[in-house]
Amino acid sequence: MSENKADQKEKKWYALDPEKVIGAFDTDVENGLSVDEAEKRLNEVGKNEIPTGKKRPWWSRLLMQFHNVLIYVLMAAAIITALMDHWIDTWVILAVVVVNALIGFIQEGKAERALESIRKMLSLEAVVIRNGEKKTIDAEDIVPGDIVLLKSGDKIPADMRLVRSKDLRVEESPLTGESTSVEKSTDAVEEGSIIGDQLSMAFSGTVVTYGKATGVVIATGAKTEIGKINQMISDVEEMTTPLLQQIEKFGKWLSLIILGITSLFFAFGYFFRDYELGELFLAVIGLVVAAIPEGLPAIMTITLAIGVQRMAARNAIIRKLPSVETLGSVDVICSDKTGTLTRNEMTAKTIITAEHIYDVEGTGYAPEGKILLDDQQVDLEGDQVLRQLLRVARACNNASISEEENGQWKLTGAPTEGAMLTLALKAGLKDFKPERLDSIPFESDHKYMATLNNVDGDVYVFMTGAPERVLDMCKSQYTADGLKDLDREYWVEKMEEAAARGQRLLGVAFNDKDNSLTELNKKDLEQKKTFLGIVGIIDPPRDEAVSAIRECKEAGVEVKMITGDHIITASAIGKEIGIGDGEKALSGKELEDMSDEELQQVVDEYDVYARTTPEHKLRLVKALQANNRLCAMTGDGVNDAPALKKANIGIAMGIKGTEVSKDAAEMVLADDNFASIVNAIEEGRTVYDNIRKALLFILPTNGAESLVLMAAILLGMVMPITPVQVLWVNMVTAVTLALAIAFEPMEEKVMERPPRKPGEPILGGLFLWRIAFVSFLIGGLTLGVFYYMQTTGVADEVSRTVAVNMLVAGQMFYLFNCRKIKSPSLGKGFFNNPYAFMAAGALIILQALFVYLPVMNTFFSTTPISGQLWLYSLAGGMLVFAVVELEKWIIEIIRKKDKH
Repeated sequence: MSENKADQKEKKWYALDPEKVIGAFDTDVENGLSVDEAEKRLNEVGKNEIPTGKKRPWWSRLLMQFHNVLIYVLMAAAIITALMDHWIDTWVILAVVVVNALIGFIQEGKAERALESIRKMLSLEAVVIRNGEKKTIDAEDIVPGDIVLLKSGDKIPADMRLVRSKDLRVEESPLTGESTSVEKSTDAVEEGSIIGDQLSMAFSGTVVTYGKATGVVIATGAKTEIGKINQMISDVEEMTTPLLQQIEKFGKWLSLIILGITSLFFAFGYFFRDYELGELFLAVIGLVVAAIPEGLPAIMTITLAIGVQRMAARNAIIRKLPSVETLGSVDVICSDKTGTLTRNEMTAKTIITAEHIYDVEGTGYAPEGKILLDDQQVDLEGDQVLRQLLRVARACNNASISEEENGQWKLTGAPTEGAMLTLALKAGLKDFKPERLDSIPFESDHKYMATLNNVDGDVYVFMTGAPERVLDMCKSQYTADGLKDLDREYWVEKMEEAAARGQRLLGVAFNDKDNSLTELNKKDLEQKKTFLGIVGIIDPPRDEAVSAIRECKEAGVEVKMITGDHIITASAIGKEIGIGDGEKALSGKELEDMSDEELQQVVDEYDVYARTTPEHKLRLVKALQANNRLCAMTGDGVNDAPALKKANIGIAMGIKGTEVSKDAAEMVLADDNFASIVNAIEEGRTVYDNIRKALLFILPTNGAESLVLMAAILLGMVMPITPVQVLWVNMVTAVTLALAIAFEPMEEKVMERPPRKPGEPILGGLFLWRIAFVSFLIGGLTLGVFYYMQTTGVADEVSRTVAVNMLVAGQMFYLFNCRKIKSPSLGKGFFNNPYAFMAAGALIILQALFVYLPVMNTFFSTTPISGQLWLYSLAGGMLVFAVVELEKWIIEIIRKKDKH
């Protein structure tokens, strides 16, 4: 390159003439770079890779699975047992820790791979000129100085200065947040212009919607505007999830309590009971192992992972496991409008002529639906005004639509032209294709498009455009009785009515035949035309979004709509889909004028935000969080990434979203559909319910074991269960029984209750009572049966085997109590989770192996027992189920009395 890199870095390429830019990069518009030069530059500047977040290496993800205070305590217990040469205990404890870590590691890997598959769907190619020939190459191989050819539909692969352009329009919302296409030109613009005003530039990640152009690449990879924003994202602090906060807090408190109690019992056993030091150490380690719910991390991970799989089946891909549960706590969703709440398919809904207002059926680009007048289908042959208007819509149009294999209709061209073409095809004008002699494309300075067409030997001028501009060029209007003077007041009134309904308007006009015309120029078009009417176009709401918003309201979740549209359009669409009252809305300008404190005061009042930029999203998130709201935020552009990262749940779009937004988000919508967010909230609430049920199930196991060991130390008895037996009970009940709870289906009315408050404890008063109650119940039965067996004079191994069986049986029957927290377990839905019965069957087989397999007898110090001794366990388990169901019934009666 002819200038040094420092000079190039300082250049404002948009403010220089194309020739100077081409010279600066030592390239040529006709021949491009040579293959050798391109290779050399690629080695110098590196690949043109779309900026993505740093990917954690596998070993880092694996190590993070051990970052848990309860795991640290267990590892300390493993070290102590190793120092005491109790290697069986050591290996069993370590096996538990490693199994937990592997489960979490595998599930996180699955979520990462799901996202990677979306990335591959979006890999880019580009057409460049190398050695004077057109070549299609991978976008990552583009270098500064490359000459790139752009056409409609292309995703721009790098920042480039335009050197040739024909009717080029670019949709820059990934970078600027502005959804309407921007017209581009090759003319230099003023130095100091903001990105949105740099009309001579085409930026990486934006999309060509119309026309074609040639550009010289001036920046690739991290040096592009997208790359610069990506580097800023790391400044935003990530939010931790409520569940992680609560479990971390719970783990720390539990660890402190366990260490405190075990220290007291060690001192008690040493000073007041005649235990040997080694035996006392083992008893205390047994107590530590008994009290720690080592299966909990695995069960939580599996429950979250099952939630991930359920959500993926409903088009919501979760990138970070704990985010699953956070969705259940969300009480406000801030959503984009275009493509998320709406279809992002412009559709003509209203036609206004001088005498009639017509309604149009159908949505999107599928040419299906009728044109109605007073609810009756219109006969085009008998309505010459409508017929002529639709002929103009068909001929004055550069768009095309085609049906894909999946039955969807795809648009090529500008969305408004697609709406007009679809309208004409609904009227049966597919074969109306008059020869086009000349055209003037739509541009912002004249605000219309005009074509010169030969229709059956006669030459006509057809025109569509901004209604105000087209009206200015008309002197008459077309009616069933022929031409009449233009009634401007009538049209202005109708335009205001249609705009109030959130419709974008297009005026339609024509010139009567003039066979002398061979080409169009703007001066000729200033001659007075005949106005045909106005077409009202909307981006229709998704049908499923309307019902999803209604469901959100029932679930106590507010929905706020954020859009770049004008405030009238935004309010009208909002009202139609159930957001806002159609009147109250805040504009981006008003947001700009507010301080953070003022925004915090009004953010809960307003549900519609119009003419906003992605920067406003970050302010809205911060204001909502300052009001203690748990916020989900959708976004697709690079500029959305800081807001997505700051939100409690960032939701990126899988189809139209940029890589940077996906990397900043916790969740990616595979279908860009708002209804998928609501489905995910539903699954999130179910996941939280199931985690609480798992806690309610696992903790009494630990409580019962701890009580048995503490009672033994206090009474100076032989230990009823050993540390390795404790680990066996914990693992089999966690791996089989608690795992079944992870598959519990959604409870009734899960979306009719309000979201839980962020500070609400994971274990409330009822839970703590139930845990204590069941711990004493199962612990008492276990201690009782051990004591009874000891009085019969059998060996300690027999007594311990029967005691372990009692613990396991109590837990197995208690599982069925836990499937419903408050309501009776027997009754409706008892058989709707087959995994619970499969788990119970698996546990019975495992427990039989534990008792009768010689290797298990050696490893766990158990012994085979007679069938009669199993009856104690069966009776104890049935008693647990009956007593807990009775307790539920009594508590429900008390609760109802308190209500009255």
